[in-house]
Amino acid sequence: METSILLTGVLVFFARILDVALGTLRTMMTIQGRTLISFSLGFVEVIIWILVVSAVVSQIKESPALILFYAFGFASGNVAGILIEAKLALGNVALKVISMKEENTLADKLRTAGQPVTVFAGMGMHGPVHQLFMVCRRRDVNRLLAVVKTVDANAFVITEMVKDVNKLLNPIRNPFDFLRSDSKTDSATTLMTDQVLPAGIHASGDDCADE
Repeated sequence: METSILLTGVLVFFARILDVALGTLRTMMTIQGRTLISFSLGFVEVIIWILVVSAVVSQIKESPALILFYAFGFASGNVAGILIEAKLALGNVALKVISMKEENTLADKLRTAGQPVTVFAGMGMHGPVHQLFMVCRRRDVNRLLAVVKTVDANAFVITEMVKDVNKLLNPIRNPFDFLRSDSKTDSATTLMTDQVLPAGIHASGDDCADE
């Protein structure tokens, strides 16, 4: 394989990774309603795509190996986009925790960690249960789940993407967080909304506040 063809193939490979990764991020931003970011990503994505396609099409007869570079770049770009999006963890999620443990223990633990919680009583297969409902940033989910596991390792957890919320509560911050070993973790942004509560149930602002 000639050096020029190899160089073109490498450029096509990395360019495809970039534009497909941008496409994956653009799709997620569109779902979350982030119009300006979606517009910007789409603009750059299409420019890169046109340049790559024109380079491949113009040389495909003489260098069919470019098809492989193009295909591997496309496949790798999907993986890169997913990994980047997961790392950024933009957006909010509704977190529902169903536990048979005594309700105040888990709720108080989460509130101490800075996350407002609304608690509902329910009935499960094996007796009374408590459902803890909260809305948090995606990047805070793992931190909150770690708190849940310290109280109830067998808790049933459901996470759902949340597009909009109608109330934004100021985050509860501990001034001494920087002294903790997990100081790299951001303080939770505390969000609660009547709109994302189960049908027929409405919580007031006081229900979502840390008591």
